[in-house]
Amino acid sequence: MTFDELLALVSSGDCPRICVDSRLVKDGDIFIAIKGTVCDGHDFISQAITKGAKYIIAQNPKPSIEPVLSRVEGHRVSVSRHPCGAGSGARNYEIIDVEDTSEAAAFLAQARAGNPALQLTNLAVTGTNGKTTVAYLVRSCIRAAGSKCGLIGTVEYDTGSKICESSLTTPDCLEIARIQQQMVEAGCKYMVVEASSHALSQNRLAGMNFKAAAFTNLAGDHLDYHKTKEDYLAAKTKLFSALSPDATAVLNKQSPQAKRIAERTKAKILWYAIDEPADITAHIESMDIDETVFTLEYAGQTSLVPRPSSVVKTSLLGRYNVSNHLAAAGLCLAAGFDLETIAAGLSALQTIPGRLEKVDYSGHTIIDYAHTDDALKNVLATLKPLCKGRLIVIFGCGGDRDRTKRPRMAKVAEELADIIIVTSDNPRTEKPEDIIDEIIAGFERNTQYAIRNTKIIEPDRRKAIELAIKTAGKDDIVLIAGKGHENYQIIGTQKFDFSDRQIAQELLTMKSK
Repeated sequence: MTFDELLALVSSGDCPRICVDSRLVKDGDIFIAIKGTVCDGHDFISQAITKGAKYIIAQNPKPSIEPVLSRVEGHRVSVSRHPCGAGSGARNYEIIDVEDTSEAAAFLAQARAGNPALQLTNLAVTGTNGKTTVAYLVRSCIRAAGSKCGLIGTVEYDTGSKICESSLTTPDCLEIARIQQQMVEAGCKYMVVEASSHALSQNRLAGMNFKAAAFTNLAGDHLDYHKTKEDYLAAKTKLFSALSPDATAVLNKQSPQAKRIAERTKAKILWYAIDEPADITAHIESMDIDETVFTLEYAGQTSLVPRPSSVVKTSLLGRYNVSNHLAAAGLCLAAGFDLETIAAGLSALQTIPGRLEKVDYSGHTIIDYAHTDDALKNVLATLKPLCKGRLIVIFGCGGDRDRTKRPRMAKVAEELADIIIVTSDNPRTEKPEDIIDEIIAGFERNTQYAIRNTKIIEPDRRKAIELAIKTAGKDDIVLIAGKGHENYQIIGTQKFDFSDRQIAQELLTMKSK
């Protein structure tokens, strides 16, 4: 059987299940051997066959699987690209070679789900920072137009009929197809997805026909996985090199890496920028702790209705968030929505979980997902001019993740905050003290920053938050950075209940009594 023939079989009514985990295989299933970051699915082909897999999708060129198949006890097996049975008592299965098993999995997943991606207008956003904000803004704009929009992202999966907590920013292709199927059933016409660099490098979005894709920015992160910044950018670029000539690439003119992306896409390009010539522009009129106001323009023309309709008023703070609004506007323009509807949708969104989210009414205690030096710099630079007193920041770094950003985050905090409390984030299998040592190595010695800042080390995150809130005066701002919307802390390999928001609210309530 050829792959095309298997694709046709999977598209039929009575089709076999698809598995990428050999432990879940049942009689008659398709097992796809995907080479992952930790394990190679080719090493588990024998287990899949023993459990009854009828079709094996293997990668060519691939590791030799003869030794793997020889471990299938009690059965004579043979390897072929055609139907094969090895006689009495043998397992009957077929091995189909493909160039890329992860890509094959994506096509098969869509086929088995009834190709839901073809029934949706698919929009994507990628970049180091801002993906979640852009995705929420896009959904808000489409809702303002009276349509339903599904969402797959870091915080949640929204199928149009229900919302559940996400497990990964971009889940595997089987999960994506299942969620999209539910979107179609719920009456969604649009979908917006956050495309992580891991997902792009692993082809989880292969075969997806995107109407438009947006790029926000690129900063130092995930170098534990991608190894170099060039590889990291290459993963992001894959989203745009796969776009068709009829699609639109929405690119940040103020990001240096966007030019390289533009050179590698066949799609139409829509540039966006703040206060400089571009296809989509924003002119910031005012910004305070409660609201940002800016004028939205497209192709040099403000909206055709009176001026108030072209003004966006948002509770999302910061210049970088204005840039996120422009990326969202570009995706919606590419999807066919008018500027007036987009401006209304952008203004309608009040908050995003864990993104400069105000814990108290006054807005002086804030949680944010900033877990890179670039994101932390953006947030602190936004809050500093709005702070009448001292700017207090609590942050740590995740364990078993990119270690290179740890000292850079310390440097950013030192430059912009008045009181710095270094604590634990999600230490995972690393010792919190070792992570903290690598963070504080980034602090300057014998400089103006070293003298001006107060630096405190408190590995216990709850105690660190308590210390910051007790220390803060009425004009101070407390930023609790790093975990944002997360309601857990990972220590070792276990998850424990832990919400920065909930803890801060409890402590603020106690302080007010």
